[in-house]
Amino acid sequence: MKVICVGDSITRGQVSANYVKMLESRLPGTTVINAGVNYDVSAHVLDRLSEVVDQDPDVVTVLIGTNDATATLGETTARKLRDRWKLAEDISPDGYAANLSAIATRLKDETRARIALISPPVLGEDLNSVALRRTSEFGEIVRKVAAEQFVQYLPLNEQMVAHLEKADRKPRVHYRADSLLAPTAAMQHFFLGRGFDSIAKSRGLLLTTDTVHLNSRGAGMIADLIEGVVRSS
Repeated sequence: MKVICVGDSITRGQVSANYVKMLESRLPGTTVINAGVNYDVSAHVLDRLSEVVDQDPDVVTVLIGTNDATATLGETTARKLRDRWKLAEDISPDGYAANLSAIATRLKDETRARIALISPPVLGEDLNSVALRRTSEFGEIVRKVAAEQFVQYLPLNEQMVAHLEKADRKPRVHYRADSLLAPTAAMQHFFLGRGFDSIAKSRGLLLTTDTVHLNSRGAGMIADLIEGVVRSS
């Protein structure tokens, strides 16, 4: 069986705990391909979908939306993403829904794969923040698209929110578009050899290392959801 995981840096797993490697270790005999691209957005996933189709997968999971969501939270981030991917249109919730629908349609039309759309992970761990609520709004878009396209929906965002609600603990650090949390976490990991879980713990975070990228608990939630899809296929 061949499984392709499509996504952004959270899937790529260089600056985030790597859920694709977790799946590889859990699913011996299954080929698990990492199709994550750092900074990716839904419009660019649609542009590069031929790379996925040409590999004739049995299962395709799509976890995209973190960068689409951050683009709606600040014009500087939006401009950087537009320039990076040479986008003709602004990133918006409506555009995200249209792109996700087109991704699902093409995968259905051009592959024999079982398709699963995953709601985006939380941004920050403050349940009352605009950033975290925005990811839940994008998650609702994913749920609706999955229902309309008759593909599987994996409720990652809902599971993360439920975990944070149960923990009932206020985070010490918060998501900000201009935060240095992500670059300093990367430096600690690559130059000092610190694990993502250690970085998360030092910041009082339960699921993320820098309010965006994931520790092993957050990544494990994704692996759990995808493993369930693969084992039932």
